[in-house]
Amino acid sequence: MKLSYQHLKQKINSKLNKNELSDKLFQLGHEHEIHDDIYDFEFTPNRGDCLSINGLLRDLKLFYDVSISNDIFNKSINTLSLNFNNNVKKHCSNISFLKIEVDEVSQNYNGELKEYFDDMDVKRNNFFTDISNYISYETGQPTHCYDALKLGNYIKLDFLDKKVKFETLLGKIIELNKGDLVFFNENNDVINLAGIVGGINTACSKNTRSVIVECAYFDPEAIIGKSVLYDIRSDASHKFERNTDPACHEYVLRRFLRIIEKHANINKIELFSESNAHEKKTIVPFRINKINSVLGTAIEKSKCSEILKRLGFYINEDSIEVPSYRHDIQNSNDISEEIARSIGFDKIKSTNFKITFNKDSKIFSQEDRLKNLLTENGFYEVINNPFTSQNNEDAIEIDNPLDSSRKFLRQNLKDSLIDNLLYNERRQQDSVKLFEISNVYSSSPDANKRLIGIIASGRIDKNYRDFSKFIDKKYIGSIFEGIIDLNQLNIVDISRESLNTKLKHPITYIEFLLDSSIKINYSSEVSKTLPINNFKYSPVSDFPRSIRDLSYSVKDPAKFKILEERIYEFRDRLLREVFIFDYFHNEKQSEIKIGFRFVFQSNEKTITENEVNNIIDQIINNTVSIDSVSIPGLK
Repeated sequence: MKLSYQHLKQKINSKLNKNELSDKLFQLGHEHEIHDDIYDFEFTPNRGDCLSINGLLRDLKLFYDVSISNDIFNKSINTLSLNFNNNVKKHCSNISFLKIEVDEVSQNYNGELKEYFDDMDVKRNNFFTDISNYISYETGQPTHCYDALKLGNYIKLDFLDKKVKFETLLGKIIELNKGDLVFFNENNDVINLAGIVGGINTACSKNTRSVIVECAYFDPEAIIGKSVLYDIRSDASHKFERNTDPACHEYVLRRFLRIIEKHANINKIELFSESNAHEKKTIVPFRINKINSVLGTAIEKSKCSEILKRLGFYINEDSIEVPSYRHDIQNSNDISEEIARSIGFDKIKSTNFKITFNKDSKIFSQEDRLKNLLTENGFYEVINNPFTSQNNEDAIEIDNPLDSSRKFLRQNLKDSLIDNLLYNERRQQDSVKLFEISNVYSSSPDANKRLIGIIASGRIDKNYRDFSKFIDKKYIGSIFEGIIDLNQLNIVDISRESLNTKLKHPITYIEFLLDSSIKINYSSEVSKTLPINNFKYSPVSDFPRSIRDLSYSVKDPAKFKILEERIYEFRDRLLREVFIFDYFHNEKQSEIKIGFRFVFQSNEKTITENEVNNIIDQIINNTVSIDSVSIPGLK
């Protein structure tokens, strides 16, 4: 989401500069980049309340004297007689329709509307749609404008019971699926894919003078994923998916009217509103001891109250009432995070604490032995998100997930590990060996299980002995032979038919329970106490790799070690990996033939053939200068 620094600054009654404001936004957890006078934000899924100028200003009240616009239409509004049928009240609890007629449409914008289009470089559409876009930018509440003459007096909101062709107001024809939430007209034609995009048949034009403005609250579950599914870039869906404020509609529509009033003479205004939500306030106990315990602070209750009040919370003696726009606040831990943001996480004094493990625990002892066994055989441990979108009758659903598309606890490790394997294969990794140890959960009697999942595919290893051999069930079995009773392991091949991959070699997988029934007869000779600073994170590049092979002839075997050292000591930022893939010692002729593979890749761009050739030339010149070393066939 992009917002203008100038638009924020206008509402803050303090002297400040762009970088100072940026620092405060980072402290609040709103990560962004700055391009000229534009902040480009990346918001977490549970902070939909901040997707607007007003939303950010509410947070910035912690530090500044902030003015959120109260310049709204204050006159009375007559009731609109509209035949509206809401058949999905659970998924649309609050909705309003505002009918407006103006005498003529303004072509010249002023005030905040003009600044929005000038500063944000946004393309103008038509008078009413332009105001709708600005209101969403300012308040965070999307609205949709229908041409009142095209719409008529009947609207129905319901789920589709069959697939339907639908032409959007952008002129794109899509096929809506059964179960999509849509608005219908009196002819039962779809006029709007709810929360995503309107239809062309009721769209406003530059000549529209009579409009019906829809302002709704939609359950995010009814909206999420639709814009991606239909490849429609929609600011409205981005906001509805992250939750909007169901209590803001009157303010938003009166603000909408005020912007119109500044640009045109209003002939008629009528309003239809429907609310099917029982006002349910979120109340959190005010436990200052709990907050201090979570944060490791000693903040006074009065100071805590002051902070929360500035953020819009209502404070009673022993309870905190959460404002309607803060869907992310549910408990004392959430309140503690609000206090931490206000102080600054970096300003909370750190304290040391000790985590101890029961080294006599049979399960943890098993895990240590398994990890050592697998890592010594070239496997890498991964840690995956324990939450998934997959639901079945035994799945456990999270009440307040950070990501509403992943609200179930996973019941296996296989699906995550398949995703890991395919991710690496798409990045040209031809030997992928991974494992994960984690708990899985279900509502069935054996609810809590600790499993190990092991997945592998491609070359057995990157050395001359195993380079031409490929992973299969026999290879995996050989790792555990004599260490675990193979009768306890169910080693399977995973079919590639339903996977998004063109590779053909087998995917081998095992998943088994870590409990006392598994006996692991293995003792590692590798040190278990490697210093943590031996390891450094290396980002995975999305750019393609380039591979070159050089085959050397070494007439004097005594020179082989010098050749090997020169190759392995060579450094270049594009050279990612070197290994021996072929080796032959001809004892009769006292000659060694050896093949080295060089892998090149950049994190910033696709590397060129010239760049690779230049590096290869350096390697060749550095190695063939060794007496008795040559590259057969090299001119």
